[in-house]
Amino acid sequence: MPNTDRIREKLHDVPHKPGVYIMRDRFGKVIYVGKARDLRRRVGQYFQPSRRRGWDIKFNALVDAIHDFDVYTVKSEPEALLLEGRLIKDYKPRYNISFRDDKRFLLIKVNLNDKIPRFALTRIRQDDGARYFGPFPSSVAVRRTMTILRSEFKVRSCRALVPGESDYKHCLYAHLEHCTAPCVGKVTRDEYLRQITDACEFLSGKCSEMENEFEEEMKKAAEELKFEKAARLRDALDALRHTTRRTQRYFRIPGDLPVSLEPERGLTELAEALGLASVPRKIEGFDISNISGTFVVASMVSFKDGIPDKSNYRRYNIKSVVGQNDFECMAEVVRRRYTRVLAEMDAAGCDNPPAGLRSGQVHDKADNGARSSRLPDLILIDGGIPQLNAAYLELEKLGISHIPVISIAKKLEEVFMPGCEQPLRLPRDNKALLLLQHVRDESHRFAHAYNAKLRMKKISESILDEFPGIGQKRKQMLLNRFGSIRKLRNASVEEISRIPGFGRKFAEALVGFLSTRAAASKPRGGE
Repeated sequence: MPNTDRIREKLHDVPHKPGVYIMRDRFGKVIYVGKARDLRRRVGQYFQPSRRRGWDIKFNALVDAIHDFDVYTVKSEPEALLLEGRLIKDYKPRYNISFRDDKRFLLIKVNLNDKIPRFALTRIRQDDGARYFGPFPSSVAVRRTMTILRSEFKVRSCRALVPGESDYKHCLYAHLEHCTAPCVGKVTRDEYLRQITDACEFLSGKCSEMENEFEEEMKKAAEELKFEKAARLRDALDALRHTTRRTQRYFRIPGDLPVSLEPERGLTELAEALGLASVPRKIEGFDISNISGTFVVASMVSFKDGIPDKSNYRRYNIKSVVGQNDFECMAEVVRRRYTRVLAEMDAAGCDNPPAGLRSGQVHDKADNGARSSRLPDLILIDGGIPQLNAAYLELEKLGISHIPVISIAKKLEEVFMPGCEQPLRLPRDNKALLLLQHVRDESHRFAHAYNAKLRMKKISESILDEFPGIGQKRKQMLLNRFGSIRKLRNASVEEISRIPGFGRKFAEALVGFLSTRAAASKPRGGE
């Protein structure tokens, strides 16, 4: 049940501003994320008993589970929508459905390094040297703005990567003079790039002249009783303002720690619970992620003073283990991690820390900027006794078994320690347990994200990778020339063989390979 007295006190401090609210259960876990035009009014509705009769079963269950909440104010509703979507993707709350999948807000992309740049819509921001505008909360507004962009600045909208004479013959936009047709030399590349640059400035918000022009045309159409035209101009003007309005982009969660988790108190209680000589200022957590023995990866996360130290996160591809064997995988990643740390310490001359330093702290002999490393004060393994024993054995081999190492099992949240037959069971609201859960969940998230990245990379590999004798350079040349695998499938042997470095024999083999694969992918009759 909600802690109503404390929640009422917090409600007094919630402002009447737009923003996002986060609901948490008694373990500090995020269970719901929502947005509001008025945070005080919206959050307060959750704790009004008079409204409870109208709630459905799901909403009643949500309110019963709320133990605490947090709010973040923003400048406008579109910003609240962007932040809400980002937080739902990161936290994946159990009571949220929207935004939990791979849906993303639209972006406008243009790569000025292309031979003939074009504006396109995308949902994924990549590190490819292109310029990105957005994200935009309203897909309707951004598509209308793209139409305005093409008609006002005469930029191309065809899909070809490098359009040519054949594309121009069938290009309606060029013949209607909605495009300046740089593909056939109607304008020079420098002239076309000036059009693109003007369009980029327009998307950056420098569009007051165009807004004034649209507004004047709209008023003139209304005076002339041309109401349909005025309505179209009004919608275009609204879309223009909606799309080019400056909004804050959110890429990081504005608070990695659960509200109910107090780092300092958690560290103190953790030292007491484990019987440590000092507070574990630096904690490193490990986890393994795989799917049926494939794409086996590991993660190592670092916490400093109870707070994630993301600059020191590490991820590993498992190399020595074949198949699904979490114990051997854990042994490998622990061995690789601390072999490297010890080597860095030796290189920095820090193998003998002077007396008085905390366990695991490294002292720099010379203040010359040489890199030094620190061993952690505590190591957390995600798993049960077998994973813990595998890690402890590797620490023994490396001569650093004095570092405390523990594991935490998900099912009952039991804490295991080497040499102890009975696990340590901490109360569910214990700050030490909450801290350990945070380290464990973060290592799991980081490992799972890397595993998913590798799987998506494998899935998205081009079919050309399966063609024998083709390298990355030739594959890129084919894609640059034809733009897509679909267009390459329709290309003739002559068209492929005309590419520099591609002979007729190679082209015939490639055409045969692609036609065979296309036939194999078609469904058989009667199935």
